[in-house]
Order: sequence, then structure tokens, then C-alpha cells
Amino acid sequence: MSVEDTVRQIAGDFYPYAQNRLGFDKPAQIEFLNDPQNAEDPLGKTAYYDPETMTVSVYIVDRHPKDILRSLSHELVHHTQNCRGEFVDGIAAEDGYAQNNEHLREMEREAYEMGNLVFRDWEDEVKAQKPQKENLMEHFDKRREKLNKELMKKFGLVPKPKETESESNKKSDKSDK
Repeated sequence: MSVEDTVRQIAGDFYPYAQNRLGFDKPAQIEFLNDPQNAEDPLGKTAYYDPETMTVSVYIVDRHPKDILRSLSHELVHHTQNCRGEFVDGIAAEDGYAQNNEHLREMEREAYEMGNLVFRDWEDEVKAQKPQKENLMEHFDKRREKLNKELMKKFGLVPKPKETESESNKKSDKSDK
């Protein structure tokens, strides 16, 4: 499975969780961008949000899936802000927008904070469910094994336990007499 396929699958699981936690009421379009030139730039883009089309674009080349999903979560906070009508100053495209505009600075702060927390909470919930599923399967395996033994015993299909050497000698002593 490719990184893009993996990310698409996980993003599909994450998106409803993020929507519920962040409370956005309009669907966001999500696109994953393959841009090797951007990946080579140490200060290249990781993701961006277009409030006019409600599209989250995330760069995926040479990135860890968790990093991609964190970027997605960050941009979904911007989508939430857009749904709340907070993009009053338009699109922040110029360099320094988060340093020069107090409103946009606050929007970025919220996106960093909430994006990371929402993703982390989702990740922790997923990890907590995995051992429960494994423990549950182990529980059912043990129950199945016990039931199989009981059924085999009931129908006489359980092999008789091997006699120890001393038991075998006792039987042969009795037969000799």
C-alpha cells in the first residue's frame, strides 16, 4: 500500500472525528498533493486551506503519515474558522501574515493548538482501542479452545493421557499375579 493510500484510509477515519470535535457544519474538500520540488525545499509548504472552495490541500511527498495527518488536522481548524465566518480579512497568502495581523495570528494559534490536540486525542483513542480488540480476540480464542476441549471430551474424542512408567508397571504387576 502506498503512503498516499495509507493516508487516504486513515484520513477517512480521522475526518468524522475531527468534524465532530471541531464542529464544522460544511464539508471540506481534501486533496493530497504530489510535489517533489516542494518536498526538496526545506522550508516548503506542508499544507494550505482555500476558504473560497473550502479545500484543504496537503503535500505528501517524503513525509511521514502522522505528519501529513497533523497538517490535515491543522487545516481543518482553518476550515472550522471559515465555517464560523472568521475569514473577514480574506485569504492570508503573503509572507508574515501571522506576524503582522493580530486576527490572523490568533487564527494560526488556534489552528496549531486545536489541530495538534484533536489529532493527538484521536490517535490516543485509536491506540487505546487496538489493545482492547486484541484482548477481546485473545478472550474469544481461549473460550473457543475450552469449548472445543469440552466437546471433544463429551464425545470421547480426547486422547487418553499417556500412562507414566510407574502406572504401567503397577498394571503389569497386577496382571502377573
